[in-house]
Amino acid sequence: MKLFVSGRKDVFNTLSENIAPNETTLWFHCASLGEFEQGVPIMNACKQLLPNHKIVVSFFSPSGYEVKKKDPIADVVVYLPLDTLQNAKKFIAATNPSLAIFIKYEFWPNYLFELQKNKIPTLLVSGLFRSKQSFFKPYGGFMRKALGTFDHLFLQNENSKDLLSSIGISNFTVSGDTRFDRVSHQIEQNNTLDFMEQFKGDSLCIVCGSTWTEDEVVLLDSINAASENVKFVIAPHKIEPSKIHTFRKNIQKKTALYSEVISLSEVKKTKNLSEANVFIIDMVGLLTKIYNYADIAYVGGAMGATGLHNILEPATFGVPIVIGKNFEKFPEAKKLQQLAGLFSVSNAQECTEILEKLTNNASFRNKTGMIAGHFINNNTGATKTVMDYIEKLDSLKSKTNA
Repeated sequence: MKLFVSGRKDVFNTLSENIAPNETTLWFHCASLGEFEQGVPIMNACKQLLPNHKIVVSFFSPSGYEVKKKDPIADVVVYLPLDTLQNAKKFIAATNPSLAIFIKYEFWPNYLFELQKNKIPTLLVSGLFRSKQSFFKPYGGFMRKALGTFDHLFLQNENSKDLLSSIGISNFTVSGDTRFDRVSHQIEQNNTLDFMEQFKGDSLCIVCGSTWTEDEVVLLDSINAASENVKFVIAPHKIEPSKIHTFRKNIQKKTALYSEVISLSEVKKTKNLSEANVFIIDMVGLLTKIYNYADIAYVGGAMGATGLHNILEPATFGVPIVIGKNFEKFPEAKKLQQLAGLFSVSNAQECTEILEKLTNNASFRNKTGMIAGHFINNNTGATKTVMDYIEKLDSLKSKTNA
């Protein structure tokens, strides 16, 4: 809450310092980190199409802003001021956007109405709707009006299309999820990490990414029961030393902690990592490349109520995925489960059973991993659909490659 409040104090100063009165921008709004990742392919494409526009990214939550406030893809990164009429007028005047793009499911009425009033094209990208949202309730008239301000809505799935159709909205395209485009490019990058080469060696590696305490409790039995040729990487979602210390004490295998080994000499580092069975990553920003070393991935967040993290990152490397039990709000997980590239577990016993099956049966592991990889390849293309629309906007045509 402290960051939520303090981070918003200097927003308008930051904007005035970084955007001159005669400059125009492309404004992307993201709720948090996951939505930012969905926006990245569009941001990159827009930078190519409209190089004279500055990219402004706003976040609602501290978890997104704190991680991405210095990301080079954006010229300016700020918190979104609270949704008041005065803030909306001031923010839009300060940013002077030629185009506004909201990612997934952030709807702030005052901002949307002000964008419409100023005739600024406004898009929703990777939109995802559920029947429980206020738009689809008898009392949701005001929010339906706000939704009607979008010039076009690019949707993830048919269910969202049907819901919008039921309230008379038709200016949409089912384009898919831009995250598929984002992760599909990762495999083309250099994903080598020397410390992972040293740790994994010839062992089979299970990478447990974005874990919470609820996930780690369930994983503990699997870790302690695993054979010596199976190694685990644990990358907690939040780096909290006290919780990491408690978890580490309960592991009956030899462990290594990233912050401890990274400062060692090369000889000692190699020895520590090669002899460890469990490697705990207490630093953010490494997980995407670490998934390159996974034979199996466990993705956290769905064992509790925090929300499932990104399953597409490991899937792009063609590995089977295990998650917790609460993933009803994540269509990509439901679909991959139907295809048999993802497995949901409810408790420690189920987790141990599926991980043992995947580690002991190479044919089963390879087949399910291949399903996950194909799932990514078969769902790319959302970015092109969105950019085809943006390129045709009359208000931007005169500015394209100007």
